[in-house]
Amino acid sequence: MKAVVFSEFGGPEVLRVADVPTPEPGPGEVRVKVHAASLNHLDLWVRRGLPIEITMPHIGGSDVAGVVDAVGAGVEGVVPGTRVVVDPSLDYDWYEGEPRGPGIDDPPLRLIGEHTQGGFAEYCVVPARNVVQLPDHVSYETAAAAGLVFVTAWHALIGRAGLKAGDCVLITGASGGVSTAAIQIARHAGAYVYAVTSGPDNVRRVRELGADLVYDRLEVDDWSTAVWNDTERRGVDIALDSVGGPVFASCLRALGVGGRLVTYGGTAGPRIEADVRLLFWKQLSIMGSTMGSPAEFRRVMRLVFEGAFAPVIHEVIPLEDLRRGHEMLEGGEVFGKLVVRP
Repeated sequence: MKAVVFSEFGGPEVLRVADVPTPEPGPGEVRVKVHAASLNHLDLWVRRGLPIEITMPHIGGSDVAGVVDAVGAGVEGVVPGTRVVVDPSLDYDWYEGEPRGPGIDDPPLRLIGEHTQGGFAEYCVVPARNVVQLPDHVSYETAAAAGLVFVTAWHALIGRAGLKAGDCVLITGASGGVSTAAIQIARHAGAYVYAVTSGPDNVRRVRELGADLVYDRLEVDDWSTAVWNDTERRGVDIALDSVGGPVFASCLRALGVGGRLVTYGGTAGPRIEADVRLLFWKQLSIMGSTMGSPAEFRRVMRLVFEGAFAPVIHEVIPLEDLRRGHEMLEGGEVFGKLVVRP
């Protein structure tokens, strides 16, 4: 089969189109003929070299939608020909399950396309329990663009921060895939949304998604002060951040008393600085959030299927253009998601 692989860590130049063996599903697995996959910042980090062991040559791609092509031994209830979207998380119950005993290790969270071979190929093998049937009216491109970003945003806002109607929510990096999903989820929940992005075109697009107030970080010297003033010096209830770096400190300043900062990434780097006085004086909470549970994936994807949410697709590109896609995402040229079609 045709796939995009890399055999060493590095920049986009390490990616190449190759012919590799078509994978066979093992016990409890299904093989999916990939009709669409989508690119995430995770794919950039894996390509650059995360401190994890991966099989080389490696195929990235966590978001997959397609048709079940074959099933492995012991698979029941999933038949070839079924249209599916794939939950990218493996062993997520590590976060919420009861331990099985001190002598039995529970496997930690893994992600398809990071710890396993992914969907930037003509075929992909995944656990049968990770597939969700895709209704006929939902395109493969929509499903592939929605999975990872909507479950991540849902878990961060609803599962971790306890978002409720009437809350004020600040969303940074608002042109990104998770952020564009988070804006829709926050509005759906009845929240008032403040968003930070860069450039007039992105400001317009973020407003069209439903953000109530949008700040252009290239034009506003101190957007955290602007948020503070625009909330009549009460601050926001929740700040959702994936940038880190100096943005992290700005989020803390924008929060009100009892506010919650939820972080799910660090595109500006792993190091942050904070004024500890803000934490105790305003009684703030800082939470980490990663992906979401299988139940949350099914819940939020059902809302996508029903039309309550719609992933923002910047462009659909052929598999052969995946290197260009990495370059675009790395260069900050993408609003929403890039979808790859084998």
